[in-house]
Amino acid sequence: MAPCLIAVDVGGTFTDVALADLEGGQLWTTKTPTTPADQAQGFAAGIAKVLQLAGKAASEVVAVVHGSTLATNLILEGKGAPPVLLTTAGCRYVLHIGRHDVPKGANMYLWVKPPRLVRPEHIYEVRERLDPSGAVLQPLDEAACAALLKQLRDLQPPAIAICLLHAYANPVHEQRLRALCQQLCPEVPLSLSSEVLPQFREYERTLVTVLNAYLLPQMGRYYRRLAQQAARLHLRAPLRIMQSNGGMASAEAAAVRPVLTVLSGPAAAAVGATAVARHAGFRHCLSIDVGGTSADVCLAVDAQPTLTTEGALADLPLPFPMLDVHSIGAGGGSLARVTPGGGLQVGPESAGAEPGPACYGRGGREPTVTDAHLVLGRLGETLLGGELRLRRDLAHEAIARGVARPLDLSVEAAAQGILDLANHAMVGAMRALSVERGYDPRDFVLLACGGAGPLHAGRLAELLGIPTVLIPAHAGVLSTLGLLGSDCQRDYVRTVMQRHGRFDLAALEAAWQALEHEARAWLAAEGIPPAAQRLVRFADLRYANQGYELTVPVAAAPLRAETLAQMLEAFHHQHRRLYTYASPDMPVELVNVRLTASGPAWSFTPAPLPAGSGPPPAPAHTRPVYFPALGGWVSCPVYEAATLPPDFQCQGPAILAQPLSTVVVEPGHRVRVDPYGNLIMTIGS
Repeated sequence: MAPCLIAVDVGGTFTDVALADLEGGQLWTTKTPTTPADQAQGFAAGIAKVLQLAGKAASEVVAVVHGSTLATNLILEGKGAPPVLLTTAGCRYVLHIGRHDVPKGANMYLWVKPPRLVRPEHIYEVRERLDPSGAVLQPLDEAACAALLKQLRDLQPPAIAICLLHAYANPVHEQRLRALCQQLCPEVPLSLSSEVLPQFREYERTLVTVLNAYLLPQMGRYYRRLAQQAARLHLRAPLRIMQSNGGMASAEAAAVRPVLTVLSGPAAAAVGATAVARHAGFRHCLSIDVGGTSADVCLAVDAQPTLTTEGALADLPLPFPMLDVHSIGAGGGSLARVTPGGGLQVGPESAGAEPGPACYGRGGREPTVTDAHLVLGRLGETLLGGELRLRRDLAHEAIARGVARPLDLSVEAAAQGILDLANHAMVGAMRALSVERGYDPRDFVLLACGGAGPLHAGRLAELLGIPTVLIPAHAGVLSTLGLLGSDCQRDYVRTVMQRHGRFDLAALEAAWQALEHEARAWLAAEGIPPAAQRLVRFADLRYANQGYELTVPVAAAPLRAETLAQMLEAFHHQHRRLYTYASPDMPVELVNVRLTASGPAWSFTPAPLPAGSGPPPAPAHTRPVYFPALGGWVSCPVYEAATLPPDFQCQGPAILAQPLSTVVVEPGHRVRVDPYGNLIMTIGS
């Protein structure tokens, strides 16, 4: 019995599943429709399907790794459980005051702050006070807190968020308040700012603490349903959850801090893209994962996906480390509509899994990007290895009715217009993550994945001037490869305000060592042996009087003067790259010390393809495909990608049908197969 690992990524339209043989390197992949009413059902259906496909027993599975968009959707759709908030007297309206910033792209005269997750009448003030250093100015009034909690017990709130002033510097009052809550409201889940986000800035810290409480009830129930479904399948393997930072945590840890999983699904695809690019010999990668609902873009520099501490979701700041993923509503299910002004709009609304695009034959009537691909011959008659039959007649009628006739266009021109708009929306997202971050996209390989990514890859590369495209052998389920290759990982932060010229090296070293002690205990609890534990230090720096910081790496312990000088030089360099200037003569402030703790839970290396022999394989068949560059319809060869040997090459136009995705080789492009079945596409002759 060979040990096996299962990865399950639940998307808006499909649930991607992979099973890896950890000893032999074999990989089995499949998809199953997502079940929006209860995602745990699709989760279980996918596991049962892949076990049958691989001929494996549940007893051979050593772990199940899971990525999900559930936390994201709860926030975007406002379907979480509004908690009550306990805060320091005088701080009731911190959430409602918020910031004066207007989100990028919003009209500064029309933008309205999003509704807060907690109404003022559900915010309760407690008497206590700390100063910014953590010294107690006013002890916690425990008698008043006990009386308040007895009242809340009768209200039966779904969760309680606790965010006290300056608790990042000293958690003593929050910890005591938690003890009182556990005594008087033992069934109510709790979210403490000193555990969720122990750093300064009251609005952001309060917001993230409340968001975490907002997710606690539903995410806890979801993980319990997953455990029940796993038990029904006789799976006894532990469940691990992908987090927004690209690392995994146990389901028990994720249930306590669900806010750290809001980008779980996109993070998995970014990790998988980086791993495939590195394995194929590319260290700089711009990846785009196009599924049924969204397109997610991520940048990897020096074989590492880029991180940010300035993420946001639904105009809500998320100031904790996460992969820098830019998402837009442009996927295969994105709806195409004629606006009242007579223009064509594609997305962000999606047909989703139910009813899906018109060509699925499940009742969808509005045209989508998938319908456009089918009408233009870029897609064949089936998806999912033949499980889903596509109705070209329904796609043709939907585009004719919804776009072509209202705009007085041919159906082909309307379908091509849908694809052009989707492509340009994706290019905008890719430029936002590269050009606007100080990177030239032409210096990167474009990696396209997801069920729809390879359909768009060649044209996206043309628009961005990128010379090379990499399409993974398992592009349709690349997020599962990210799950299979992720380490256990957790980020730690502590606010330690210090200024250049007055840096206290001993105090900084003590702060990092305290974080390292906590991190090693967590890694040990996750089953990572001491020899495999990795601890990496970072610091948040800014010029004096600046409002926001940049995060830079810091050399390993112990902290010395030369280490400090390297840290400052890294800050100046990063500031120059992002903002075109640096001011080395200005004083620099250190605001937060950070630590990333990680360790591998297992190792999976895919097996290479067997060497090819004999004549080059012929196309499986041909079909008419519409290419505007060639003047319209042309007879196009269609190859089965899974049958192509290493070093196989062909010139576009051509179609390469992967088991769970389709690759379009545009006219003038050339593609070859690498030793692991990945497709390397060269743009232009």
